[in-house]
Amino acid sequence: MASSLSVRRFVALGVLATFAVATGCRRQTAAIVAAPSAATSALYDPSRDLGPLFHDVQMARVFTDSKTFVDSKPRSAPSDVAARYAAAKTSPGFDLRAFVDQHFEAPRAAGEGIRSDTLQSMEAHIRALWPALTRPADPVDPRSSLIPLPGPYVVPGGRFREVYYWDSYFTMLGLIEDKRVDLVEDMLDNFAYLVRTVGHVPNGNRTYYLSRSQPPYFAAMVGAYATATDTAHALPFLDAIEAEYAFWMAGADAVAPGSAARRVVRLRDGSLLNRYWDDRPEPRPESYREDFELAQRVPEAQRTALYRNIRAAAESGWDFSSRWMRDPADLRTLETTELLPVDLNSLLYHAERTIAALRRFRARPGDAKVAVKYAVAAESRRRALVGAAYDPALGYFYDVRWRTGERVTDRPTMAAAAPLYFGLATAEQGRAVAARLGRDFLKPGGFVTTLTASGQQWDSPNGWPPLQWLGAQAVRAYGRADIADDAQSRWLALNRRTYRVTGKMTEKYDVTDLSKRAGGGEYPTQDGFGWTNGVAQAMAAQERARATAVPVRP
Repeated sequence: MASSLSVRRFVALGVLATFAVATGCRRQTAAIVAAPSAATSALYDPSRDLGPLFHDVQMARVFTDSKTFVDSKPRSAPSDVAARYAAAKTSPGFDLRAFVDQHFEAPRAAGEGIRSDTLQSMEAHIRALWPALTRPADPVDPRSSLIPLPGPYVVPGGRFREVYYWDSYFTMLGLIEDKRVDLVEDMLDNFAYLVRTVGHVPNGNRTYYLSRSQPPYFAAMVGAYATATDTAHALPFLDAIEAEYAFWMAGADAVAPGSAARRVVRLRDGSLLNRYWDDRPEPRPESYREDFELAQRVPEAQRTALYRNIRAAAESGWDFSSRWMRDPADLRTLETTELLPVDLNSLLYHAERTIAALRRFRARPGDAKVAVKYAVAAESRRRALVGAAYDPALGYFYDVRWRTGERVTDRPTMAAAAPLYFGLATAEQGRAVAARLGRDFLKPGGFVTTLTASGQQWDSPNGWPPLQWLGAQAVRAYGRADIADDAQSRWLALNRRTYRVTGKMTEKYDVTDLSKRAGGGEYPTQDGFGWTNGVAQAMAAQERARATAVPVRP
């Protein structure tokens, strides 16, 4: 099936040359302007528009989950609600909960009301879930924190009622297997729209996510879509890929060796790599109480840095993990912005190669020159990342403290699969990493995220769908189909067992003790669940293909 093909095929010149020319594409994406529009600033931003009411509601624990309030809709203009609160809050017997109930409409969980029939297969259940998790094009609503999108899209489920950036790549894998390429195209159009109107793809289509992105999978999404259709269908998204890349590289021209600017770091040797970042050093509105209370436990002078590191970890998608913490037991020691993540830089390497390949394929005047520029940037990044992050003695890729060049070898993670998945590791490096993944990270239920049991959700004992896909495809690409097949079989068995018992597809799983449900983090494990469904469908397709393959005689 199309989604089981390696992403690396998309950036190979030989594959690109075999596809049709760009004429006849179903849609054309408008030229991208990488700057926010005035329209987004007019949308409802709860932490900005509600004034003291926002802080008071969040700190009073009116809702157990801080995200509930930022997703709630004021029943009248936010300024009116804030004014009524200011006038009423000092009244005798004032009841904050009753005020909120009167003036706000609380959101419902995505996929609420789905009834599972465990007599049907997991795959059939997932196919039935897609419509329940699909949202139509959004109307403009000045009382909603939702950034309206022009086309349909799939949400993860549960408390995640909006589209999420990196989730969507893994969701798309399943949509492609289930012949929903039309919905994949709609989602790509939405992401291109966000780049055009906001300047980047935010964490999710909510106003409170506008200051950060997530792992930049847009180029990989376009690659998966092109593999399922043809390369001509990728060309309308080229401008958006380049504009998003410019967002990640903003400030690169001016940053000095040994320093950083926003998401860009220039090493002492002059090479460029990237880190995670967020432009607003303050509590996350969707986790306001948690962030505010944590910050009260550090000196005031350190709070800006702490908020920045919290938000940068949220941009990574791994919120939270010992990967980002000097002390795995203490969130106050987050050092996210001090680290060069191996997976982020693998993604940007892939984006550079994709842009170069699409420019060559399009072949307009000037494209060849631009293609060379991006190809050179990709090779420079590959050399810089391998030199900084790969430890030959340990045979593994690690995140790097960019100020000192120190590899964080005491915290190996599944992020090391990314250089293999995106094809920048050498054959020798790939074999070494694959062996380590099979030896240390493969548990009874699949790949464990880290080897540290910190209580954070992106640590042991939890396994996550995107890392199962990356890990299995990565080791397969470097000759270890045995590890890949074993990992996929274990993960699918765990998915199917959990589905039979609970009727649920959950966002994460305990892969070390199969009798337990995954935990950790700021909220309960969610059901739904977009990327779990996508990875399960893609892996099940590979499983069926292996079962029907004709053995090759020696």
